[in-house]
Amino acid sequence: MPIAFAYTLIVLLIITSILLTMLILLHRGKGGGMSSMFGGGVTSSLAGSSVAEKNLDRYTVLVGVVWFACIVGLGLWLKLAQTS
Repeated sequence: MPIAFAYTLIVLLIITSILLTMLILLHRGKGGGMSSMFGGGVTSSLAGSSVAEKNLDRYTVLVGVVWFACIVGLGLWLKLAQTS
């Protein structure tokens, strides 16, 4: 496989890592954990989830799947590069 494939996966991995970190930090704390220690438990909980929260969940899962695929792709590429 060409080396450009590995560089593309590395760049995509860096971008998705940053996006995944940002998306996870945007989630609202559910309380009872570390988030409540820093003032996250003070907010009142509304009944049900809003559309924005559902979309944030979907984007987080999508970016997480792409991140995982990059990790697996890089691992496979490294294994194939060592045998060649």
